[in-house]
Amino acid sequence: MAWDGGMLTQGSSSRIKGGVLISRLNMLRHHGGQGRVDEVLRRLPAEDQALLRKMLLPVGWYPLELNLRLDAAIAGVVSPEDEDRAFLEMGRASADEALHGAQHVFVKAGEPHFLLSQAPQIYRFYYAVGSRTYEPTGPRSGVLRTFGAENVTVPDCLTIIGWHERAIELCGGQSVRISHPMCRARGAPHCEYHCAWE
Repeated sequence: MAWDGGMLTQGSSSRIKGGVLISRLNMLRHHGGQGRVDEVLRRLPAEDQALLRKMLLPVGWYPLELNLRLDAAIAGVVSPEDEDRAFLEMGRASADEALHGAQHVFVKAGEPHFLLSQAPQIYRFYYAVGSRTYEPTGPRSGVLRTFGAENVTVPDCLTIIGWHERAIELCGGQSVRISHPMCRARGAPHCEYHCAWE
């Protein structure tokens, strides 16, 4: 892999946008200040700590593996008894930050389908490799599918569920339910997320 000041250069494939890392660190600050950030960072290798203590660029590309290690460290600190819940909350916090910020154009009151239909574009805000599609299946339901993603893990899929759960809520959907019947991390050819809301 080629490196450039801590970021992966365009030629490398396993990348994620800095905005994801920033949202994770902001979530920690919101729930415990800099002390909570430091507690999590101490669980990471020295090179990860050094990179995460620098100014991160929201649109810069960083190693996806760094994000996976950071997420695991966060879950181990904030919710060791229920790490799945922690990953869902990380996804929700990321959606809150993005959709109240640079991605606010995807939120239309009463129109979750509009946001979900933008899945291919939203995917590019986060990942360098792979793609995501959306297929409406009813007035208040639809299926997201992710193809060709790298380093698919159950925790990352949980953050995706949390992100879309919160995104649908921000568009006015209530009693949101998202199931994940097909997962590449469990041997399926692609990931599917079945979304429904009231």
